[in-house]
Amino acid sequence: MFAAAYQQATDPVGGSVGLSAIFAALPLIVLFVLLGGVRMKAQWAALISLAVAIVVAIAFYGMPVGQTVLAASEGAVFGLFPILWIVVNAIWLYNLTVKTGHFAVLRRSFGSISDDQRVQAIIVAFAFGALIEGLAGFGAPVAISAVMLLGLGFQPIKAAVLALIGNTAPVAFGSIATPIITLAEITGLDKDQLGAMAGRQTPLLALFVPLILVYVVDGRRGVRQTWPAAIVAGVAFAIAQFVTSNYISVELTDIVGALVATAALVAFLRVWSPSDPLVLEGGSGQPAVAGASAHDSTMEGDIRRRDQEHDSRKDVYEAYAPYIIIVAVFVLAKLITPIADALAAATIEFPWPGLDVVTAKGEAPNSATFNFNWLEAPGTIVLICGIITMLVLRVGVGRAIQTYGETLSQLKWAIVTVTAVLALAYVMNTSAMTQTLGAAAAATGGFFVFLSPIVGWLGVAVTGSDTSSNALFGTLQITAAEGIGVSQTLLAAANSSGGVLGKMLSPQNLAIGAAAVGLAGQEGDIFRKVLGWSLVMTLIMCILVALQASVLSFMITGP
Repeated sequence: MFAAAYQQATDPVGGSVGLSAIFAALPLIVLFVLLGGVRMKAQWAALISLAVAIVVAIAFYGMPVGQTVLAASEGAVFGLFPILWIVVNAIWLYNLTVKTGHFAVLRRSFGSISDDQRVQAIIVAFAFGALIEGLAGFGAPVAISAVMLLGLGFQPIKAAVLALIGNTAPVAFGSIATPIITLAEITGLDKDQLGAMAGRQTPLLALFVPLILVYVVDGRRGVRQTWPAAIVAGVAFAIAQFVTSNYISVELTDIVGALVATAALVAFLRVWSPSDPLVLEGGSGQPAVAGASAHDSTMEGDIRRRDQEHDSRKDVYEAYAPYIIIVAVFVLAKLITPIADALAAATIEFPWPGLDVVTAKGEAPNSATFNFNWLEAPGTIVLICGIITMLVLRVGVGRAIQTYGETLSQLKWAIVTVTAVLALAYVMNTSAMTQTLGAAAAATGGFFVFLSPIVGWLGVAVTGSDTSSNALFGTLQITAAEGIGVSQTLLAAANSSGGVLGKMLSPQNLAIGAAAVGLAGQEGDIFRKVLGWSLVMTLIMCILVALQASVLSFMITGP
């Protein structure tokens, strides 16, 4: 059943890329219609769309049944590891802080910086989220930011929307610049030149995102009353992102940007504050709890008792300890070369058993090799951080295990959704459906310069990963650039920069955000709230790239 090999082709239907693209787009159309139009629960929408992808791959692309099943199985496993591995461990770590009441202390500490929820949204969803993105990437920033916002008193759906929108500008440099490093490896272009080029695109997004966040929280009044804080955070992050990516270190771009933006905003709030602060929604004074049904009354009692206490310096230190631990451990694991090399040495790479697929050039695609980086994976590092946090917060082993079980229960539907969507992505990638869509876009000629960010946007919307999108479309971008006579570095970077705007629409990130705030099954509602912002910012990125290819050509770095 699994012996037949399969050679990819971008024009299997009538020898036409355009006609083939109609069928290649069917799984995505079904997925987004079911999510945004029918409002079907994400897990069922993902499974139905996976079935459609399998049918298209077999019936129209001629992919053997066995190879199609194997591609889907690899995608499902990739969804479990590394993506869900980091999400489960990140939310488990958070749930530990909720159980012990320390998250209530952290909530009040953020409140002491500003009790205005519009400002808190900038601090958590934008600045703190960028820090987690720079260190871990994948779904961690959305998961952690969403639950932190929830703990600060935001309504669940608003917390998820803010976390998703905030997770845009930093994504191109996420997880110690893994997307840029991958793009360099795929295209053969210089990593530093690609990072510098992306650092001349994504800072524009950073200028808008804080303003969008305050608008989501409080509409036009929010922008009118808190625009100075939004501008300070956005400008500080944009400048730091540009300077770091162009002159210091691509790997440290998000970390430096997040710290600079936070410091600038905290300093600014010492001399300025909103005239009419927007305080805790509902006026209850109590934080909502993510996945409350999965938590026992003991946790809620801990929170209430802690809320009634005065926070000592020890309380505050312990509340911040998990995040200090995350930063410290990730810095050690990613930036200290001997440690990073030792962790990487444990990585096991192997061809996916039975999967026999070659590209049109007769080469094995990157997706045919599974990278089991079990020790250096962000999820493993977060798990280590959680174990250290257990010691610091004096959480017993039994309580920690119980909390882990509750976390798995809280995320059960997200686990189904993410594994189904990654299976869908791998079927589309391995069968060449995604390549067909990219080739159809490239066939537009010079207009492709304007469309190039949309290709990256599509890749991330499907896979949920800027790294995966770069691996998938990086070569397409530089091939198209060579054909139409524009900078390869420009379009390759545009793939990464445009991709960041598709992340808020990717079903697995929608599932992560929904699950983190206890709204599993309501991904469609969140999708409709973020769709417009994704499209508007993607249009802005398309215009910027088109201008950089013409009147702003002085901004281009590299060939």
